[in-house]
Amino acid sequence: MGAQQSDSGAGLGRGTVISPVLTIDSERLFLESAFGRRVAEEIEAQGAELAKENRRIEADLEAEERELTDMRATMSPEDFRELADAFDQKVQQIRQAQTAKGRALNDLLDQEREVFLTAAAPVLERLMRDADAAVILERRSVFVSANAIEITEDAIELLDETLGSGSD
Repeated sequence: MGAQQSDSGAGLGRGTVISPVLTIDSERLFLESAFGRRVAEEIEAQGAELAKENRRIEADLEAEERELTDMRATMSPEDFRELADAFDQKVQQIRQAQTAKGRALNDLLDQEREVFLTAAAPVLERLMRDADAAVILERRSVFVSANAIEITEDAIELLDETLGSGSD
């Protein structure tokens, strides 16, 4: 059975696809939806803040390292070693904390994707019912398919109407 398109007006702008199998590009679905664009903007803004913070910390640590180097000539090797070790420990702790912040941003993106997919499920089920489909497959895992069964654009339109940016 081939995929058909109906222009009955009951579906979305392109017409309703009628096929037992549909495909979707889930990455595009997320990134091009209002919800995904909002998340991407928020993550990007937080990432930029983290990068700015990292540059500030780096400058502070470089200044502290220069001070420590300047103090070396006036200190005993033992006293200098103690300060240098403390500085190294401080640098390691800061690196760990900043790395954890970066991982937290990635985790937040993953969590937002999960929220999106959970909220998108009823919308995708509606598209499946409208198409008399039994399954929606990830487009990237399908070797060859007819473009007529690809519903990413319809799904994005319907998700934007239904979920919006998800900021409510």
